Amino acid sequence: MRPNKIKQMWADGKSATLGWLSISHGFTAEVMARQGFDALCVDLQHGTSELNDVLPMLQAISQTDTTPIVRVAWNDPAAIMKALDLGAYGIIVPLVNTAEEAAKAVAACRYMPVGMRSSGPIRAMQYGGADYAAHANDEIIIMAMIETQEGIANLDAICATPGLDAVYIGPADLSYALGLAPRADNPDATHLATCDKILETAHKHGIKAVMHCASAEFAAGAVKRGFDMVMLTSDLACMIAGVRGLLDEYKAKSS
Repeated sequence: MRPNKIKQMWADGKSATLGWLSISHGFTAEVMARQGFDALCVDLQHGTSELNDVLPMLQAISQTDTTPIVRVAWNDPAAIMKALDLGAYGIIVPLVNTAEEAAKAVAACRYMPVGMRSSGPIRAMQYGGADYAAHANDEIIIMAMIETQEGIANLDAICATPGLDAVYIGPADLSYALGLAPRADNPDATHLATCDKILETAHKHGIKAVMHCASAEFAAGAVKRGFDMVMLTSDLACMIAGVRGLLDEYKAKSS
């Protein structure tokens, strides 16, 4: 089976970069995949993509060595299994509140006898290799998002969930949980301390911690704090920033 690049990087003690796909288009996915991210995530929760958009976007990503990841809209085993069968090598599950919910997500990503994933890797076997079924349990990454008061309260138990590979911080919803206004790259001391607690708890249980960022500066700082993967930017954010930068420059130089 094709090895999971992110798992290899983590085994080597390296931090990985993650790009984000908010726009449901294969060409956008291909362009982003060619920019050098270690992994790229198709967002089904807040992006414009639906499940039927996933296949062409994963096909576009697979033209490169970028690892394909999907964030599902909910902790739904059917959606998780479908994304994996289409070739996702990692799954991000939002709003995980308890160890039981984390275990449910893990089970959907693992074939029996350790999980409940149904056998039918229609495209995954074409992408991963003929021996996909024999090795998928070891290569597929499952990440649980910690972003609610309940999730924080149950953090230790969630991180102890057998088979869970990483916890993923959703900074805007985590801000809500802490009584703060939602924002990315939150500099609030309580928010930063909570993120560090999530990181420390994950590492205590031998799993990884991932930070969703919105700038290179904050992402670099997260890596220095010990995070194992940082989401750096999205296709939509880059489009907006690029257009605004050019317009601002034009207005400044033409006035």
